[in-house]
Amino acid sequence: MEKPQEATTQQQTQEPELRTVLVIGAHPDDPEFGCAATIAKWAAEGKIIDYVLLTSGDKGSHDPTLRPGQVAAQREEEQRRAAKELGVRSVRFLHYADGMLENTMELRRTLCGIIREMEPDILVTIDPWRRYQLHPDHRAAGQAAIDAAWAAREWYLFPEQLLDKEPWRVKEIYLFWTDSPDYWEDVTSSIDRRIAALKHHYSQVNRRLDTLEERIRQAAAEAGKEHGYEYAEGFKRIKLR
Repeated sequence: MEKPQEATTQQQTQEPELRTVLVIGAHPDDPEFGCAATIAKWAAEGKIIDYVLLTSGDKGSHDPTLRPGQVAAQREEEQRRAAKELGVRSVRFLHYADGMLENTMELRRTLCGIIREMEPDILVTIDPWRRYQLHPDHRAAGQAAIDAAWAAREWYLFPEQLLDKEPWRVKEIYLFWTDSPDYWEDVTSSIDRRIAALKHHYSQVNRRLDTLEERIRQAAAEAGKEHGYEYAEGFKRIKLR
């Protein structure tokens, strides 16, 4: 009689499955350069993945014949194709100015509303505390996403968003491009999908396609070496439960 009771207790204390994932980046291609093999693996396992990109990367070209609007349109389409390659459900662009992103209260309010609307179990974003992170958009995007996740939990922060729903608690945050990884995802089965997705960002990688795959595999192999994985991606994981 004791054994079945013990098994029941273990089942009751088991943590619920985290199924929904929101990835917030500054630019098209940030997720693919940062964590796409993990995204592909999670999608294949049945997790529901959504992207929010704060800018459309409209300054991301050195071609003087292209206007920012043309660059933005191209990069948005590249991002949609890359996301489809990985199994991502949706991609949303907020159209903030590329290269001028700031962690304002208005941005925090917007992201808080999106988190409450989409109710992700997991938030994936850029580590804003990475040492010598020079790109201001990357710092601002990561900090705004984390601040918004905190705000989304609270009844009295942006309460106008709670007229017909309750606050939402993100359970875990995964930070990519981090100096302080403490969690490694085995992506041996999905590294090829990451490389395939990156190749959809042709406007950004066309001049380095010949070395791109080698560099991606080498970095992932180094990340996995100490943990017994052929390929891995490292994150700083923050548990909020």
